[in-house]
Order: sequence, then C-alpha cells, then structure tokens
Amino acid sequence: MSALSVLESCELCPRKCGVNRLADERGFCDIGRLAIVSSFGPHFGEEEPLVGRNGSGTIFIGGCNLKCIFCQNFDISHNHEGEEASSSKLASIMLRLQALGCHNINVVTPTHVVPQILEALLLAIEEGLRLSLVYNTGGYDRVETLKLLDGVFDIYMPDFKFTDAKLARRFTNAANYPEIAQEAIKEMYRQVGDLVIDDGLASRGLLVRHLVLPAGLAGTEEVSKFLASLSQNTYVNIMDQYRPCGRAYSYPPLNRAIASAEFEQAIQLATQCGLSRLDKLETKKFALWL
Repeated sequence: MSALSVLESCELCPRKCGVNRLADERGFCDIGRLAIVSSFGPHFGEEEPLVGRNGSGTIFIGGCNLKCIFCQNFDISHNHEGEEASSSKLASIMLRLQALGCHNINVVTPTHVVPQILEALLLAIEEGLRLSLVYNTGGYDRVETLKLLDGVFDIYMPDFKFTDAKLARRFTNAANYPEIAQEAIKEMYRQVGDLVIDDGLASRGLLVRHLVLPAGLAGTEEVSKFLASLSQNTYVNIMDQYRPCGRAYSYPPLNRAIASAEFEQAIQLATQCGLSRLDKLETKKFALWL
C-alpha cells in the first residue's frame, strides 16, 4: 500500500518529521507503527446529522499532530492514553460499532494514522463493513495525504481553528496552520462537496467545526468568509463549548470560558458572511418546532 510506505520517512502531515515509523520511531505526534485507540463506542454528542437514533460510531485515536494547548481531549491528544491497536483490532472495532447499530464510523484525530486506518478498512470491508466513514480532523492535513483518501471517506469533518499565524504558532507551534487548513478544506470539498442529508442523516459531504474562543481569538469572521467563498451551503457548526483545559490557564484570555455575547456575535458574523447552514441554528429551530 502506498500510504504505508509514507511511514518509512514520515511526511503524512505538514510537520514532515521524516522519522521511520515502520521501525516504530516517533516524531511530533509521538505515535509509531501502530495506532493507539483511546476509546470507542456510540457517541450521542456529535452533530445531529451524524448521531441519528443510534449514535455515531466514534473511535478516539491517541496522539495528535497539532496538540493545541487548550485541547479538551488533552489526555488523549498530548498523553496519548489508550492501547495500541493492530489493523485487525481496529477493523474489529469498526465492525463492532456497526453491529451496535451506529450510523457511521467516525475516526477522531486520524491525520497521523491515515495508513493504519486504510490498512484496517481493507480488512473491515472484506468482513462486511458498509457504513459511511467520517474523517474527524483538526484541519492540519496535507493535501497529498488527503488525496490518498479520495473515494474512501464519505464525510469530512475538519476544524478550522484560527486564521492568525501568530496565534497558531503560540497555541499549536504551527504558524502555517491557517493556510494549511484552507488548502485541506478545499481538497475535502473537492472530493465530497456540500453535506448531503437523507432522512436526517448525513451520507456524504463536508461539515466544518469552528470553536469560538474568548476575545475573538478564533477569527470567526475570516473563517466564515473563507467557508462562504467555498460554498454558501457549507454546513458549519459554530461551537460554544470552549472551556479552559490543558495548559490554557497559563494563556489569558484562554483561561476563561466564552461569554454568551461572544457566541451570539460569532453566529451573527457567520450569517452576515453568507453562511446559511449553521448547526446551532438548525438545532434551535428543531427545538422550537417541538
């Protein structure tokens, strides 16, 4: 498999560490030959089009190629809690989630283990895996790696975290994050287009997450302008769940939760920029209808 050969001098992600992960060497993500699975199961906290009645079949992967200082899964991303999983083990997890009735396989933080995921998918599909596949990523993805996934993943769900290079350097040690994320999202959109929802469930397309940060640090207006230029039908979840985690307490104003006014302003900015498919608004409309 061509993807596996990339691990020999790893350039899967924009870090391009160049270590031999086939020999279990470790780079920035601190993951060697095998993926780490931190947890898995039906998840009901994802976006409504992914959850449905039976939940999204979520697999939390240990390690990360970004390691945001405020990560809300800090133990997983920074400390890579979990157990190493062979391709057969990862495939069996996917099949188990399908047997539980989950509507999709949702791989969280997959960027640094793309070859391992593809290796497992070959086995799982041979054994009858038929669910939609969700690539749930922080957005720091190389276009070259994403092209290996063309025709494999049905739904791309990237974050678009910030648009300021200085903030990206400070919070992730990746000053090029804004430009990398934009190019990655363009490639994802090229592959799958706007999110398609059939009978309340997402079947294919792009769903972008944007976490509102205190004091406007996430650059919501710039993010919204970019996404609207891609397509005004881009499905976006403007997220209000930020709270200080990890090392955020040492980086004011990240040491506080966002105010309701900050979230409301973010929603206004997104709509003013032309975005019409906002997850929070759709959820509120549904609640009012009930």
